[in-house]
Amino acid sequence: MKRFVMFFATLVFGVTIAIFLARLMFPLPDISDRGQARALGVDPETPLGRMMIAGGAAHPGQSGVIPLYNGHDALVSRLALVDAAVQSIDMQYYIWHGDTSGMLLLDALDRAAKRGVRVRLLLDDNGIHGLDPILAALNARENFQIRLFNPSPLRRPKMLGYAFDFFRMNRRMHNKSIVVDGAVSIIGGRNIGDEYFQLGDDIFFVDLDVLATGAIVPETAAVFDAYWNSQSVFELERIVTGPGDPAGFAVRVAAVKDSTEAAQLQGAMQNSMERFASGGLTPEWAKVQLVADDPAKGQGIATRDQLMITRLGSILGRIEQKLDLVSAYFIPGQEGTRYFGDLARDGKTVRVLTNALNTTDVPMVHSGYTKYRRELLRAGATLYELKLRGEMTPEAGFQVNPLGFSGGSLHAKTFAVDDARIFIGSFNFDPRSAMLNCEMGFLIDSPTLAQGIGAIFDGPVATVSYRPELTPEDKMVWQEIRSDGTRVTYQEEPGATWFQQIMLVVMGLLPVEWML
Repeated sequence: MKRFVMFFATLVFGVTIAIFLARLMFPLPDISDRGQARALGVDPETPLGRMMIAGGAAHPGQSGVIPLYNGHDALVSRLALVDAAVQSIDMQYYIWHGDTSGMLLLDALDRAAKRGVRVRLLLDDNGIHGLDPILAALNARENFQIRLFNPSPLRRPKMLGYAFDFFRMNRRMHNKSIVVDGAVSIIGGRNIGDEYFQLGDDIFFVDLDVLATGAIVPETAAVFDAYWNSQSVFELERIVTGPGDPAGFAVRVAAVKDSTEAAQLQGAMQNSMERFASGGLTPEWAKVQLVADDPAKGQGIATRDQLMITRLGSILGRIEQKLDLVSAYFIPGQEGTRYFGDLARDGKTVRVLTNALNTTDVPMVHSGYTKYRRELLRAGATLYELKLRGEMTPEAGFQVNPLGFSGGSLHAKTFAVDDARIFIGSFNFDPRSAMLNCEMGFLIDSPTLAQGIGAIFDGPVATVSYRPELTPEDKMVWQEIRSDGTRVTYQEEPGATWFQQIMLVVMGLLPVEWML
């Protein structure tokens, strides 16, 4: 026993020394001389500014909102706003891929900067794999500034940075927002990548954004400023050295413009423009509140009152009748399970849609969810688990009904309360969103949008998901209603192999829920 204790102590000492030396070799740069920058106010001389001012005058104190259910609409809206920018573009994202949508948006931002628009791009360093040379090239351009959130000072291999700075790098900026000319913003659950915009033939993410103008936009811009100037954020040039690869960027852009995905997007743009022209995508004016984590959360020093989950609870107030919740990653924990269970036991309707095992992109999260599933069902909550429904068809990309599910893995984060208010944002009901990642979203007073989420649960959810239930003997089964009306009962986790079921149990035993 003594020998084991000595070995363990020696190991801990060795690891501590290694971490200390690694931090000396790869330190974070000093940012004490970094300049502070602020959002540019809305300019009535810009087209978007005139639109915002006119709408605000007709609807004082309110914001005009358009939900973006369809992935193509979501991408086209972003591209259109960037192309319409005259004064400024502020974008903040967790993941930015170098695929068709990612390169098209970077190209649009580059063109905006060249015509004199101030572009500020704030990216989480965890989600920009392989883009260092391209981002460095863009950052060197006039009017184009890029900063990174909680970056790894070690670029190759970047993930090795976790070994000597885990507790900082484990905190990520999960926010997703864009503000153009201080007049229009888009926030929601979508990152920048083809799977979020229904491009290509792979399984895509079912997600939701909201486009907004009016009173909420200056607040959204202020949140961007708070993060842009926070202590967790570093200028790209202090982290990524060298001039970048402008020629490589030009080649990549040319390649994606000739791709089948770009051709697919051309058809989507036509469909989106037709919906806008026909009035199918017109704003609803409503009271909107922005809820966001304080950037101090990225350093692990935020107080409870600075956390989004605390602010969200105080804003929501009492739930009178029902809660309809859509969360891609749902791990309520003991406190959340007690809260949702108390609502159900009190006679409130509690309905939750999350991913099934065969649709989630993070199986370990599913193992965390399964710990609380039985207790929620006993309390009277209704659970649905989105099932895999075959390959995506091109037609699915043009689905305009709320949260068109065909062929997708759930990624949306939204909930509706009492058919009166709806939240749309980046926040998942899991420990990572609550305590580690920085999040944001809009709480919208809109019976129309809230009832739309309720209609999803009343209608299509039953046929696109499995419904776990408890038998009188307290055994869990899953009910499936197929498209032809056939009902099927599963005695085990649907779509799971015996190996996956064993792994669920094993992963559920690991003490990692606080990170999920």
